[in-house]
Parts: sequence; structure tokens; C-alpha cells
Amino acid sequence: MPEHEAPWVFISYSHDSEEHKAQVRRFATLLHSRIGLEVILDQWHDNVRIDWSLWATRNLKAADFIIVVASPLYRARADGEAPPDEGRGAQFETAIIRNKLTKDLEDGTRRVLPVVLPGRSIDDIPEFLNPYSMTRYEIPDFTDAGVADLLAAITGRGQHPKPRRGVWRGGAREPQRVLAGELPWACTSPGVRRGTAWIDGLHYENSIVLRPRTPSATGPGFIELDLGGHYQRFTTVAGVLDDARDPFQVGHFRVVLDGTPRSEHEVAAGKPAKIDLDVTGARLLRLEMSRPAGTASPFGSAAVIVTRRGRPPELALGDPAVT
Repeated sequence: MPEHEAPWVFISYSHDSEEHKAQVRRFATLLHSRIGLEVILDQWHDNVRIDWSLWATRNLKAADFIIVVASPLYRARADGEAPPDEGRGAQFETAIIRNKLTKDLEDGTRRVLPVVLPGRSIDDIPEFLNPYSMTRYEIPDFTDAGVADLLAAITGRGQHPKPRRGVWRGGAREPQRVLAGELPWACTSPGVRRGTAWIDGLHYENSIVLRPRTPSATGPGFIELDLGGHYQRFTTVAGVLDDARDPFQVGHFRVVLDGTPRSEHEVAAGKPAKIDLDVTGARLLRLEMSRPAGTASPFGSAAVIVTRRGRPPELALGDPAVT
């Protein structure tokens, strides 16, 4: 379903007592008013005469998820242990729910969510929902934290998402060099890409190159690498590309670890910079490349700065890697 649309949730329960009905209503109100789910509860539709069997059929079919609220009477009626004239609504609803599970067990298991409210027991969950061998959602209190696990099942976004897989090193115990191009790229700006580079007469096969496709694009470039706290050192050579259309440009490089700038380097043609940085424990490595307004003089570092505005940056990080 679209990300911006609230999931529809049908709450199936039995009218064990007025206290139980009030507790279910309080739970439904939390999900609807606080969490923002579109909750379907019979108690909110008793202001008009309704064919309740038709109402249940339509809403059970339309709902994205069905929350089954555990209670002693609900279990008895769901498991066929109650007289046929007792709790007809719960018996009717659970027959439809069982049919959903029989039709498609995998999809039904994902969509039918057994819930244990405060004061209730896992043993109050109907047998057909396998209360002990399958996931159930015990609600300790009516708070955001109390329904967090249930909400994770509805949204598909858990409280502890699986991290990205690192680069397989073949089981070696010693630290191995991993090229930055093989790491997960969390974010990058236009004009930054993987590629080969010649810097100061040396060839770097696995480089990160900033060379905008549009000649008028003169802005800075950046890339963010997901380190995940698994590496100790970062090394690379930063420089102006040997085949740059403007060989006298100056390049500015900045390395940022977890939001904190750690090193800055100015480079020019024939004057690259070696970067060797301790990244122990860092989770996010951001590499920034830009071209200041001034460019290097062709007559040496002691001469005046030559201004060449409107030229794109042509910079590279030669074979960047972590260990």
C-alpha cells in the first residue's frame, strides 16, 4: 500500500464484559487517535441499525490487518467450545479468519495479529492461531512503547532493522584492504562516480571521480560511505586529474567522520595530497571535493592566484580504501 496511506485495521474481540469492552475501546483509541491507524471497531458504529454479519464480512475483507484480542470467551467461541447461540458475532468473525488462514497460510499469518491486553494471558489466544509456536503481541500498557512491536508488524519497520552486510573478506583474521567502491554508498552528489584516474602521472584503477557531465556545473561534490564502525584506517590520494581541461585549477578536499570534520587538503596539478586517517569506530565517512574560486598559477606556488570562474571541477580520489 502507498507509504502515505494509513493501514486499515479490523479489531476482532468478544464482549466478555463491560470492563473488557472498555479496555478494547481504549486500545483501539490509542491505535486510531495516537498512532494514526484507520481502526475499525464495532463500538464506534452502534449509532445506526446495521446488519452486523454483512458489516463484519465487508470490513474483514477490506482490512489490511486483523487484530485478534485474546480473552477466555473469545478463545472458547473461536475454538468451537461455546454453544452456537452464544457470542454469534465472534463465532462468525473467527470462521472468516480461519478461512483466510486456510486459503493462504503465509499471507494470513502476516495479516492476522493476536494481541494480549494487560491482565490477559497467552492461553486466551485461540488455538488455531498457535499462541506458543508463533508470534503474539503482548501489550504491557497503552503507550507508544507498549504497542511498538505490534506497529512494527503492521508497518514492516522493526525497532532493530538488520544492518547492511559488510564486504566478505574470506574469513581472514588479519585486516584486509577494502576499496571504497565496494562499500555501501549511503549518498552521493551528481557528477561523482566510480572510475579510473591519472593523478600526477600515476594510474589509479578504482577511484572516485568528480567530473560533472554538464560543463557549467561548478558546485562541490561529495560521497557518503557506510563504514558501520567496522574499519580502522582510510587511505587515498587526492588530486587534480592529469587530463583536466583546466590543468591549473585548485582542488579542495575535506574528510568528515560522523558529522565532524577531520582533515582538509588543498591540491593542484602535480601536487596531490596523501590522506591517511584513523577511522576506528566511525559509522559514516563523508568525502567532499570542491573547486575554490581561485586556481593555481602556472608559474609556481609563489606567484599570484589566477582566477578562472565558471570552470567545472575535475578532481579524484585515487584508489580510496579502508582497512
